[in-house]
Amino acid sequence: MSVKINSLELENVKRIRAVKIEPSASGLTVIGGKNNQGKTSVLDSIAWALGGDRFRPSSAVREGSVIPPYLRIELSNGLIVERKGKNSDLKVIDPAGNKSGQQLLNEFISAFALDLPKFMNANNHEKADTLLQIIGVGDRLYELERIEREVYNNRHAIGQIADSKRKHASEMPFYNDVPDELISASELIKQQQDILARNGENARKRLECDRYNRELAEAQIAFDAAQTRLREAEQNAVIARTSAENLLDESTAELEKNIADIELINNKIRTNLEKEKAEEDAKDYNNKYDELTASLNDIRKQKYDLLHNVELPLDNLSVEDGELTYNGFKWDNMSGSDQLRVAAAIVRKLNPDCGFVLLDKLEQMDIDTLNSFGEWLEQEGLQAIATRVSTGDECSIIIEDGYSKKDDVVTTGGVF
Repeated sequence: MSVKINSLELENVKRIRAVKIEPSASGLTVIGGKNNQGKTSVLDSIAWALGGDRFRPSSAVREGSVIPPYLRIELSNGLIVERKGKNSDLKVIDPAGNKSGQQLLNEFISAFALDLPKFMNANNHEKADTLLQIIGVGDRLYELERIEREVYNNRHAIGQIADSKRKHASEMPFYNDVPDELISASELIKQQQDILARNGENARKRLECDRYNRELAEAQIAFDAAQTRLREAEQNAVIARTSAENLLDESTAELEKNIADIELINNKIRTNLEKEKAEEDAKDYNNKYDELTASLNDIRKQKYDLLHNVELPLDNLSVEDGELTYNGFKWDNMSGSDQLRVAAAIVRKLNPDCGFVLLDKLEQMDIDTLNSFGEWLEQEGLQAIATRVSTGDECSIIIEDGYSKKDDVVTTGGVF
């Protein structure tokens, strides 16, 4: 069971003349009073009594007092801690009556519990480190965050390239009236030469037809003398005429135009091919971006699982980008009460054997928030001894000019 403070007696420490308090075993014990009356001196005295000489105030003896400080704290585990005499020597008495020293106290007294502002004033990364140290996942989380940053930066660069290529492709012209592949000039010239060759053959055949017609005319004039020759010529003429009637000359005009315009057409084709290549590049980079997004989401899920599969001091407490968050808010965006709640929970988790924390200056909390905080402390079984500039009913004890305002020992409650 965690150790708490059952009672404390303080005399002649800093501004304290004589104070006795029996804090509530759990919940909030508020030490009230006006400024400079000795409220903070109570917390400093507890820290000194339990934490050792490193917490000793620079001016420990109350000004004007000829009697040395006296500090006596009874803990819930039965230990009695005293500091008294000229040198304020420490005496720790265990339940069996044996003496022991500071080393025994250090086993269950958390330094943060005695000096919560030390935690609250740490930077955001130091607070996160403290939490990760407690739950034992710091190294793995930082490695995941390093990988996450690398993947995120890579994805960001890929996304910029994809956007650039997509924009470049959209701004490029496209021609619908040209072939898909580049045109070869030599192929067009060969086609032209083939047509000219065929046309030359047609011309030859026409000349042949004309020759046979002339021979036929000559044969008719000399029919009587060359009847045999006439018949032969007639046969040849018939054959040649039949062949010539089915001939059709092909035009080379389109090829001639294509040859003349080939570079212009090829430029358009190259433009179309470049546009297709740019669109394909943009698509590839978009696919890479999607792959990196999936990888990033997987890393973030691993981080989530890592932090949510361990027992955290508070629900909705986490670490994002190396900083502590609570209910989605980073430390500087948390309310003052949430900051105290987070700090108290982490300090409790840091050393479960220490069941109390000291809190100074709770003026930032209104009464409702103070009550809510006290209820939470009771639910957690955590004892908090705090100061507040106030003399209202929310105060468990009032310090006035170094004295407890009431003569009797005050037994406090946690909810007002």
